[in-house]
Amino acid sequence: MLTSSSSLSRPQVKEPKQPPYQAAQQVKFLHLEAEVESLLQQLQTLKQQRIASEEVGSKE
Repeated sequence: MLTSSSSLSRPQVKEPKQPPYQAAQQVKFLHLEAEVESLLQQLQTLKQQRIASEEVGSKE
């Protein structure tokens, strides 16, 4: 015997549970990841420039 008519009125569909902020957090993460990559590239460039200037300075 069914005690609730609501279960008959609409079938239960299991939808994947995803928080509404997941897409926004993914975008933020990708932006931060790109910024980190950019900063690492800048550090590598500065390190190379410093090494090059030290080599020039030691030759003089």
